Amino acid sequence: MLKPSQRLLSIDAFRALTMLTMIFVNDVSGVKNIPAWIEHVQAQEDGLGFADTVFPAFLFIVGLSIPFAIGKRISQQKSFISTEMHILVRSLALIVMGFFHVNLESYSPAAYLPYPIWELLITAGFFLVWLDYPPEMEKRKRYTLIGAGIVLLAAMAALYKGGPVEAPHWMQPSWWGILGIIGWAYLVCATLYLLVKGNFGAITAILGIFLLINILTHAGLLHFSIPVINNAASESLIMAGAVISSLYTLLDKKEKLGSLWAVFISLGVLAIVAAFILRPYTAGISKIRATPAWVLICSGISILLFTAMIWLVDVKGKMNWFKWIRPAGTSTLTCYLIPYLLYSLMLLAGFRYPTVLSEGTGGLLRSIAIAFLVILLVGWMEKKRIRLKI
Repeated sequence: MLKPSQRLLSIDAFRALTMLTMIFVNDVSGVKNIPAWIEHVQAQEDGLGFADTVFPAFLFIVGLSIPFAIGKRISQQKSFISTEMHILVRSLALIVMGFFHVNLESYSPAAYLPYPIWELLITAGFFLVWLDYPPEMEKRKRYTLIGAGIVLLAAMAALYKGGPVEAPHWMQPSWWGILGIIGWAYLVCATLYLLVKGNFGAITAILGIFLLINILTHAGLLHFSIPVINNAASESLIMAGAVISSLYTLLDKKEKLGSLWAVFISLGVLAIVAAFILRPYTAGISKIRATPAWVLICSGISILLFTAMIWLVDVKGKMNWFKWIRPAGTSTLTCYLIPYLLYSLMLLAGFRYPTVLSEGTGGLLRSIAIAFLVILLVGWMEKKRIRLKI
């Protein structure tokens, strides 16, 4: 029987691999003349690019972690209120960061601070507020630094201007950003998991309800918007991860890991087949429109990849390949934020990549190198205990 810590290694490996690809696809979006299959498919198109599979994989991984994180608190008989507060605090952190990030997209030339300065300062504020401060640090010093971060973020919000010069506006949640979407969906799914105390049948039924909402919405049969969850695409992906993680635990407890491969591979393939069956009736495949076919294809791919991680890491103990990118799985939020510091510093310095690194093969190699360099830097920071924790 596998130990819980061993199971978590496969999740860390999957998370690290996903974060590596997320850094890559974010950077490669600025590279010209690359194969179309690497990039996001446009909103009006029916299709799937490699970049369209990365964010849903991350949502799936958030779900994989819920039974371990929230389940542990349930097994320790911690009160509902304390656990829900834990969920709320984590969700709020992601929502706040996402709210600031999405407003970078509409930052106005009329703003008081240049774009890279504002980007640099909000990122510094995130680190001050959510840094994993050492437990031996004096409380007064820690709270002073956290307070400074809150004041800095408040000041940046006060100085913000977005939109055109002739009609600037204040910060607004146009779509909450990647971190914000994760925060809201995690809040919903983790709270529901807590309410049903991780009961496998209950969370499977919740997943079915989320998928049904998504299908009915895109089939034009649901004529109202549900607050917070909207079309339930993100919640479906997270709850799918929670169901698969819980199923893994159940099979392990019954010492039926031998049947895991058949079950997980069948579920992954079934999800992809269901996606293509639904595709003509539910607005095709689209990440931007969060259609059921996209949700199911990405869920299926994630199940199959997680199955591969279980076999490679948990069962075979093959960890050498993983050590090079492990910081992306253990300091994931730090990895996500470091490129914001990097890009703002590059803008301030007036640095531009030479043409050979801005297009084609050279640009692709640049983006791969950036992804590994960010993870290498975060690995060094992790050793110095400079990492975010929420």
